[in-house]
Amino acid sequence: MRPFAARLAYVLAICGLAAACASPADRTADAVRTAAAARLSRETLTTRTFRIVAFVRVADPAAPANVYIEGDGFAWATRHRPSLDPTPTKAMGLRLAALDPSPNVVYLARPCQFVGYDPACRVAYWTDLRYAEEVVASMNDALDQAMARLPGQGIRLVGYSGGGAIAALLAERRGDVLSLRTVAGNLDVAAVNRHHRVSAMPGSLNPIDAAARLAALPQIHFVGGADKVVPPFIAQGFVAALGSDRCARIVRVPTATHEDGWEEAWRAAMTMTPPCGG
Repeated sequence: MRPFAARLAYVLAICGLAAACASPADRTADAVRTAAAARLSRETLTTRTFRIVAFVRVADPAAPANVYIEGDGFAWATRHRPSLDPTPTKAMGLRLAALDPSPNVVYLARPCQFVGYDPACRVAYWTDLRYAEEVVASMNDALDQAMARLPGQGIRLVGYSGGGAIAALLAERRGDVLSLRTVAGNLDVAAVNRHHRVSAMPGSLNPIDAAARLAALPQIHFVGGADKVVPPFIAQGFVAALGSDRCARIVRVPTATHEDGWEEAWRAAMTMTPPCGG
């Protein structure tokens, strides 16, 4: 594939451009319906920089929470023009959360998704700065607020696509994370960009840089055998960077692409236990 075609395929796949005809309001309404069917209630959490939308179900204050982090969303409107609103066209992180029967489930959208107007939002935060320090710090603030109703309980982090990057970066800075699971997770931002011959993102953090500090954390990384956006070698490189795979496992879902096949697989995958527990 020629470099421009490769870049375009990457942008189209990672942003879900095929469904871009839906307005942000339509996309939000679809998410609200998905959440309501799973008894997840919408909240808006005000953090140091952004307002973060959450969908939450807390039924057992004595149990840990499964926390899902959404992917990068609808970042590009055309091949050359960023979107004006990154609300996902297909909120896969939310769809996975909605399948989870656990008593305590928390879903966190990414900054500027589902919120409508937020004065802190600018295009860079869903393009070049999507994993910037202020983004990760705000996600950490939102997680603190969501967990305030579960004092002393641990967190099982789950991140889809770019949400996998955020989940790994959160795991590195928190002391209450019991385990990490990523689904088609972008665990090496620089390697993914090199693979697709797109520009580097120097203003963003890269989870692989924190890998060695996560070596003892129980973790599973689910990769799609047909994923052309975040190929399986990204997770393999991340696990190698841990320095030890004693607590890490990679699970390949042979027919899954970046966006398709995960809901079917997740019903069984969510019950898998990482090495070392968690």
